[in-house]
Amino acid sequence: MGNEEGIVQPTAAKSNPLGMQRELLQIVAMLTMLIDHIGAALYPDIIELRLIGRLSFPLYAFGIVQGYLYTRNMPKYFFRLGLLALISQAPYYWAFDYAQLNVIGTFFICILTLLAMDRVKIIIVQIVIATAAFLLFEAIPTDYGTYALMLIIIYRYTSSALALILHFFLNLYYYWTGGVIYQYISMLSSFWLVWGSKVNLVKFSMPRWLWLSFYPAHLMLLALIKWFYF
Repeated sequence: MGNEEGIVQPTAAKSNPLGMQRELLQIVAMLTMLIDHIGAALYPDIIELRLIGRLSFPLYAFGIVQGYLYTRNMPKYFFRLGLLALISQAPYYWAFDYAQLNVIGTFFICILTLLAMDRVKIIIVQIVIATAAFLLFEAIPTDYGTYALMLIIIYRYTSSALALILHFFLNLYYYWTGGVIYQYISMLSSFWLVWGSKVNLVKFSMPRWLWLSFYPAHLMLLALIKWFYF
């Protein structure tokens, strides 16, 4: 894809050898997130729902990185992310009673961080930028926060076995800092991204409107069910 006037391209953007059929990634990410959020919002005592839900976040994080790398119009990409974060915030609070920024808002900050890091070529400056973002996430309540930032950096700048190793230690960090031990289940998604890129099970295209609207729409639906039936 060639550059177009007014389009901001990330410096030294590279194709990540990790991969998964787009439609399959979208379906698995949406279904496992829905299952996870049904558990979080409606049935918190059914741990199996949360276990299944651990598969969703790495797939969304990887999808966000791929969108960043391959978008043809970076300003529009940021605008869509910001708009989705804004639209999703109220349903997110109503569904979970969490007084924190929803995960799309977290992704927005993470992608801003990647853009800033890709605009400089000095590693020490990139480290300073990533550290500043890390401290920002430590200072404000966000969904996934520093975990999201580090996983997105892993998916952006590493691949294959190194990504798996770093994801393992990231989950260890997450557990040491008060997270749940079953976050290690999320490693299965990274395994699939390493070894499942040749698998093409889905024979249809995902409607773009469904993929973009699913997050705020399913949160609003869960909030309504919670209000009227729980």
